[in-house]
Amino acid sequence: MPDRAWRNDAVAKVTGAARYTDDLKLPGLLHAVPVYSNFVHARIRTIRTGAAEAAEGVIRILTARDIPGANRHGQIRKDMPVLADDKIRYHGDVIAIVVARTRVQAVAAAALVEVVAEPLPAVLDPEEALRPDAVPVHEQHGSNLIHTHRVRRGDIERGFGESDFILEHDFQTQHVEHAYLETEAAVCLPRPDGVMEVRGSMQHPFSTRRFVAGTLGEPLANVEVVGTPLGGGFGGKDDTAALVCARAALAARLLGRPVKMTYDREWSMRESYKRHPYRVRYRMGVRRDGIIRAVHCRIVADGGAYCSVTPWVTWRSTVQCCGPYTVENVHCDTLGVYTNNVFTGAMRGFGSPQMNFVVEQMVEIAAEKLGMDAVEFRRLNMVQQDSLTITGQKLNQHRVAMGEALDRVREASSFEEKRKRCSHGSDEEEELYGIGLAMSYRGVSLGAEGADFTAATVNAQADGSILLDVGVHENGQGAESAMILVLARELGVRPDRIRLQRSSTATIPDSGTTVASRGTIMGGGAVVQAARELKRKIATTLSQRLGCPMEEIRFEGEAVHGRGQALPFAEAMAEMYKARVFPFAFGMFRAPEVSWDEETGQGDAYFTWVYGCQAVELTVNRRTGKVTLLGMTAAHDVGRAVNRPMVLGQFYGGMAMGAGYALQEEVRMEEGKIRNTNFHTYRILKADQLPDMQAVIIENPDPLSPSGAKSIGEPVNEIMAPAIANAIYNATGIRHFRIPILNPLSSESSAEDPPADRKEPS
Repeated sequence: MPDRAWRNDAVAKVTGAARYTDDLKLPGLLHAVPVYSNFVHARIRTIRTGAAEAAEGVIRILTARDIPGANRHGQIRKDMPVLADDKIRYHGDVIAIVVARTRVQAVAAAALVEVVAEPLPAVLDPEEALRPDAVPVHEQHGSNLIHTHRVRRGDIERGFGESDFILEHDFQTQHVEHAYLETEAAVCLPRPDGVMEVRGSMQHPFSTRRFVAGTLGEPLANVEVVGTPLGGGFGGKDDTAALVCARAALAARLLGRPVKMTYDREWSMRESYKRHPYRVRYRMGVRRDGIIRAVHCRIVADGGAYCSVTPWVTWRSTVQCCGPYTVENVHCDTLGVYTNNVFTGAMRGFGSPQMNFVVEQMVEIAAEKLGMDAVEFRRLNMVQQDSLTITGQKLNQHRVAMGEALDRVREASSFEEKRKRCSHGSDEEEELYGIGLAMSYRGVSLGAEGADFTAATVNAQADGSILLDVGVHENGQGAESAMILVLARELGVRPDRIRLQRSSTATIPDSGTTVASRGTIMGGGAVVQAARELKRKIATTLSQRLGCPMEEIRFEGEAVHGRGQALPFAEAMAEMYKARVFPFAFGMFRAPEVSWDEETGQGDAYFTWVYGCQAVELTVNRRTGKVTLLGMTAAHDVGRAVNRPMVLGQFYGGMAMGAGYALQEEVRMEEGKIRNTNFHTYRILKADQLPDMQAVIIENPDPLSPSGAKSIGEPVNEIMAPAIANAIYNATGIRHFRIPILNPLSSESSAEDPPADRKEPS
């Protein structure tokens, strides 16, 4: 393939021919909308539906008592109701569903549903929620603690005792909205064969199938979730989207008619989960020679009203609590906490953006305290080939490219030269200039968070066309194109020979969720394994025809090559059918084994890692505080770039998203209620606020990945915020410990920052 953009769905999306969920129309289609209350925490006494039922066009009002199956669902802990029954636990809980002939009628009737409830005290601060006398969000759990993760390595007291300086700071991050363009939507069709067919704006068809089947009280085989073009997810189309599908399916099953449920933006932002806000106290001990001897940190994550995937998100934060640095003595405790705030879950970066914001500022604070260059301080402490991570994992099964990423960014951004121009809070300049960088390593795929294996099938037809089916879902990021390109390369054929089938939970085994940047490495791995099995079948069948042992047969240039002769691919497939051998293969990629000790936080957390570094240059207006981004540079080791132009798109999108996280994005909460529930009040960076961006693709094909690819979707998002914070410090001389950095000229917008301990050697 030439190095150009190639997407199998490009024409349909550019021309508007692609049909998203809300575009779907079916005969007899009914419309459903959610009903909310104005409570944040309350015990439900009764739900009065009489006025709504009498409204024009209303077919039925559904409440929790209408659910034939289970009302509680969740990826880890089943504590999330399809429809609230006993209590309202946050302002986004859905109380009922109104089903009407038209959407306008359903919306009008929803306002007539009355919820009678006993208000309960709301617990909104995660630290207060941990107190023994705190109001419980879920009485049955005994406390508001969702879970605790830990890392225990070395002797923390000895480590601090060997340190010449001990630095301690508090950090705080915010709730963040995913801000996908397409809101949650579902269309559910009860088929004559008894199967509930579900189409929806969701990232994870198999998770959705579990939610729907559980709600209906039916086996998984009675629910088929069909892939539908998705208008953005960024991790946000999991639990909430699955619940929307379950509600629409419930209405469709009870009424025997197709039902559509499409969310308004306000409903979406009110109900959907957000990125976890963190509170972190971080203590670092360093020697005078620049070696980090000890890290002690306490991380508190606000999980909101439901568990969702809080234990998985915060596990990653725990594993990577020291960033890409080797530290012999580590004591980390991470607590996920229930509150009555909007619940929190997966978002691009999955627990890494919060901790990288902390770590990459702490290393610069330490370097400045020592009078050492921050880049050299990083180089002195960063992981290298054969290093041991803080969880005791030896990095020896792939190339550790941390130094390469750092050097490529320094070179591409002219970092050393520009750093000399930093204003450092000068009183003489109107525009204060700063440049900063940050780096990270990121564990690839699920790691010890869960079982990690994926399936694919390759089905070559008699005319040489090929059907491909993969168990990972296309979320709009180009995963389908990547899978096609992986197969085309493996079989030596053009990508336009391959048709990726519309995904369905009925045609491929459950291959897990499209999260943790696992789409290309896991899905592509399964495609490679299926292709290799197909090639083995073809070679075995056609070796005599090609006059050579099967081991000598090659697949390239649109042909199957033997000794001195070749069959065009289409002719070769025709020969397979003549031989009565189906050119069909099933492939499965199992991620290499990992290990984890929950008590000590030790083990091989991930089977491979992505190494990256990013820099940003900016100015801060000394009078107004306006931040102007001048340029961004990123370098990441992606393993092998399957589709280079699409990889570049991931770079640029990740940098843009990370910049908004740093500077202005924040879900504003007042007494447990979200106040900015649309894009005119939720501030996303505009195109004219973004600078030129340059991406450096580092390719070190990973030996543990069948395709050689690793990942890039999340790593580029997770270190833009600390790079910006460091650049603002170099411009203004003001260090910010809280994001978003709304006022770069004042440290008052930062979290409370206790004075640093200073210890001189005795």
